[in-house]
Amino acid sequence: MNALEIVSSYEMNDSQKAVDLLKAILRISEIINNSRLSYDKRINRVLKIVLDYMGVEQGSIMVLERGKLVVRAAGRPELIGLRQPVNDDTVAGWVANNREPLFVADISRDGRFKKREDRYKKNSLLSVPVMHGSRLIGVFNVTDKAGNTDLLQEDIGYLLQFSSTIIWSLVQQKLHSEVKKQRATLKKRNRELRRQEELRAQLSRLLIHDLKAPLSEVVANLDILSYTVSGENREFLEGAQMGCDRAVRMVSNLVGIDKIEASGLTLLREEVSSQELLRESLSAVSGMARMKGVALVDESRKTGLINIDRTMILRVLQNLLMNALANSEPGTVIRVGSILDSSGKKIEFYVADQGEGIPIDKQKVIFDKYARVSGKQDSLVGSGLGLYFCKLAVEQHRGMIGVDSTPGQGSRFFFLLPLRC
Repeated sequence: MNALEIVSSYEMNDSQKAVDLLKAILRISEIINNSRLSYDKRINRVLKIVLDYMGVEQGSIMVLERGKLVVRAAGRPELIGLRQPVNDDTVAGWVANNREPLFVADISRDGRFKKREDRYKKNSLLSVPVMHGSRLIGVFNVTDKAGNTDLLQEDIGYLLQFSSTIIWSLVQQKLHSEVKKQRATLKKRNRELRRQEELRAQLSRLLIHDLKAPLSEVVANLDILSYTVSGENREFLEGAQMGCDRAVRMVSNLVGIDKIEASGLTLLREEVSSQELLRESLSAVSGMARMKGVALVDESRKTGLINIDRTMILRVLQNLLMNALANSEPGTVIRVGSILDSSGKKIEFYVADQGEGIPIDKQKVIFDKYARVSGKQDSLVGSGLGLYFCKLAVEQHRGMIGVDSTPGQGSRFFFLLPLRC
């Protein structure tokens, strides 16, 4: 029933009642549209208008919040904020569960409900559900009719029906306000997260930059020592060179990832022989393979020249070889090669090991940032950035990378690159 229907019904019976109703509606409308008032002030003022119109002294508006009825407006201020379960033995609980108005002529004689405190003047009361469609919003309670009269069944009336729409408007405004606050809070948090992420990125770039100089010095000194060290000490030198090479590769991966993620790395393309590229990548890891007792087999075929960023793809191959070494046992073989695909327009590079293979659940995330291929504490196992760099570098060349692996039978990593871009 809308406001005009309510007023028309009153006009048929009591013109003064209709005038009073219109005045109440206008006052309530002004309060609802007054954005300077808080939600609590608006709902309490609406309650006062309703109580005055009904001619009662006590009343409350309870709003359903997180499964409980919460007093948001009341004739007695000390009741505001009280929470009550929906399923308890109170009048408001009954109304909330049954979703229909309830008139009680004398609550002291009604065994359904617990007795009230002695702060009320009269025993009659009225309670109606506040609905929005089929959804319960809250409960509206009134008691203590002014003067010598008492509340009657007829007092359930029109305004309390119309007040459901009024209170729903207030609740909706509150929800809208809370959503706006939450959005503002999320925006603030997002800004702070972006700021922290940028600080971390800057710190990472500074650390990477600062690591280059000392690592280069260590590499140079180890290289000089390699001409003078022999015998048993040679093994320690090669171990130091291997660890230093791993550190250099990690720094190179970090630099490449940072540049690609930031804005895309400009490729320095040149015509390269795939066979020469594979031979160079094998040469870089041959010492480590020898120390571990793993054989490297070159299966590359003549495929002609390919237009790529040589340094970047060489690092991809070296990362895949290091990954294969980390997952290979002494006495096993790692096969590497390059072949043309069936279309003749792409070249496929591959690195296949005879290791323990990759669990099915890890194959989908193996190229994610910081993903670890193996749980083994192998000195060659990196931080999980190597394969992620491979993915970025290959995709930067408009190619694709993947893995075929059967647990217990080894893994075959491969990537395809177009011969011409």
